[in-house]
Amino acid sequence: MTAHSRFDLFRLSDDHLAVREAVRAIAVDKIAPYAAEVDRTESFPQAAHDALVAGDFHAPHVPEEYGGVGADALATCIVIEEVARVCASSSLIPACNELGSLPLILAGSADLKHRYLTPLAQGRTTFSYGLSEREAGSDIASMRTRARAVGDEWILNGQKSWITNAGVSDYYTVLAVTDPDGRRGANVTAFLVEKSDPGFTFGAKERKLGIKGSPTRELRFDDVRLPADRVIGKPGDGMKIALRTLDHTRVTVGAQAVGIAQGALDCALAYVQQRQQFGQRVADFQVVQFMLADMAMAIETARQLVYVAAAKSQREDPDLSFFGAAAKCHASDVAMKVTVDAVQLLGGFGYTQDFPAERMMRDAKITQIYEGTNQVQRIVMARQLLKGTI
Repeated sequence: MTAHSRFDLFRLSDDHLAVREAVRAIAVDKIAPYAAEVDRTESFPQAAHDALVAGDFHAPHVPEEYGGVGADALATCIVIEEVARVCASSSLIPACNELGSLPLILAGSADLKHRYLTPLAQGRTTFSYGLSEREAGSDIASMRTRARAVGDEWILNGQKSWITNAGVSDYYTVLAVTDPDGRRGANVTAFLVEKSDPGFTFGAKERKLGIKGSPTRELRFDDVRLPADRVIGKPGDGMKIALRTLDHTRVTVGAQAVGIAQGALDCALAYVQQRQQFGQRVADFQVVQFMLADMAMAIETARQLVYVAAAKSQREDPDLSFFGAAAKCHASDVAMKVTVDAVQLLGGFGYTQDFPAERMMRDAKITQIYEGTNQVQRIVMARQLLKGTI
C-alpha cells in the first residue's frame, strides 16, 4: 500500500464528494428559499420533497434492485447533513424514509420489499416509523399496542405517539405486542401498515418548538385488519428488528445535527463579517474569533464521528451500537451548543426571525431527544463499555 492510498482513508471518495456537491446545489437553490416559510406556516416542505425526488435524494438508501440508487450509509448521511444545513424539517424526508423502511430492508420478505420499497424509490410515497407510545418512550418494551392473530389476519389496536411525518406518509412500520404473556422484549412483532387501512387514523398535529415543517401526530389503530404477509420478519422478532434499526438510524440523526450546526455557523460567520461595532467588524474581536473557532472545531469532531459511525453502519460492525449512540449523542449536543452560540453572536438579531439562527436553535433541540434521548445513548454506550466490546 502506498503512502498516498493510506492517506486516502481520511478523505471522502470522489463519489461522496460528488453527492455532496449535487445535494448542496439542490439545498441552496430549491430548499433554502422556502425554509423560513415552512417553519412559519408549519407546513410540509412539499417543494423540498419534489426537489429531492427529482434528484433521487428523497430515499437514497433504497437498494438498486428495488429501483433505488443504492447509496451507502455515508452518502445517505451526507444527503441528510446538507439538507439539514438549510432546513431541518426538509432533512427529515430522507431521514424518515430510511427510519421507516429500514426494518423492511433488514428483515422483510422478498415480496414485501418489492411491493413497498419500489414505490418509495420512485418517490410515489414516503415511510414513517411507529415505535414510541405515551407511556413507552425510552422504555419501549412497555408498549401497549396489541396485535392478535385471527385466522390468516392480525387485528391491531392501540396508538403510537410522536410519529414523524404522520399523515403525510402512506406506509408505516408499526411495532405491537403479539404475545402479552411472553417474555418482555421477545413478545413484539413488526408490521407494515398502509395509510388506507380501515380503522387507521391520526391524531391532531403536535404544536412543537422546532422542525415545524415535519408533521408529528399520533397513530391510532381501531381493529385494523392486516393480512399475514404484512408481518416484517418473524412474529416475536419485532424488538430485535427495532433496536437493530436504531443502531443504524441514530447515525443519521447525528448527520442531521451536524448539518444544523454547520448552518448556524454559516449564518454567524456571514453576520459577524458584516456587522460593525466600535468602529470595526464584529469578526475582528478576538473573543468572537475564539467562539467561531470553538464552534467549527466542535462541528468537525462531530462530523468525523458521524462519518466513522456511518462506515461502521455500512459494514455492520459489531461495535456499531456504541458508535451509533456516540455519534447521535455527541453531534446533537454540539448542535445545541453551536446554535445557541450562533444566536449569541448575532445579538438582538439572533433573537428575531429575520435570521435563521433562532430557527436552527429550536430545531437542534429535538436531535437530543428523538431516536433515544441522549441520556439513553449514554446508557447504551456504557453497557457496551462494561461488556468489553469497545
